[in-house]
Amino acid sequence: MDFKEIMELLPHRYPFLLVDRIVDFKPNESITCVKNCTINEPFFQGHFPGEPIMPGVLILEAMAQSGILFAKKSEPALKDALMVFAGMDKVKFRRPVRPGDQLVMHLTLIKKKSLIWKMKGEAKVDGRVVTEAELMAAIQKS
Repeated sequence: MDFKEIMELLPHRYPFLLVDRIVDFKPNESITCVKNCTINEPFFQGHFPGEPIMPGVLILEAMAQSGILFAKKSEPALKDALMVFAGMDKVKFRRPVRPGDQLVMHLTLIKKKSLIWKMKGEAKVDGRVVTEAELMAAIQKS
């Protein structure tokens, strides 16, 4: 999936769009997305000066955005639905993410029930796990 299609499915925009590419997708099974972390990311300026690392909450946000892409690609009827990050469990941060790293996020479906999608996610850099979590996305009713 190219960047244009990602922007059609996610409402996020710079500087809060945290998915650059989808490299693998299996409907109702899994998705793998990439975020290229460059030194010009605004968060690296203040987190932390002299020792820049990507904030853990932004890694989780990138994983959540990947999950929303997964749900919307799996069920095209959700294309225009507003989906929000609804919860997280079993979060572990293993290693820092630094400028120049390519963050690869892989999410698999645990279950979907009514308006909630629950997914297991892993984020890796160079094949090594940096973050893992169970994430929930919810369809926001207007």
